[in-house]
Amino acid sequence: MIGEFALGDVVMMKKPHACGANEWSVIRVGADVKIRCRQCGRIVMMDRADFVRMGKRVLETAEKKAD
Repeated sequence: MIGEFALGDVVMMKKPHACGANEWSVIRVGADVKIRCRQCGRIVMMDRADFVRMGKRVLETAEKKAD
C-alpha cells in the first residue's frame, strides 16, 4: 500500500502493465488518480482508494523547487 504520494512521483504498482513495465508517473491527484506508464505512455485513471490499495511503493519523489 502507498501511504503518501504527490504529483510527479514515480510509483510501482502490484501488477505490471500489459507492456511489461511496472513503473508509473503520477500525473493527476484528487478524488481520482491518473497515472502514465513510463514505458509505453498509456494513461490510466482510477479511484484514489483503488490506487492506494494497488500501489506497491513510491520509487522516486518529485523534487519541489524553492523559488
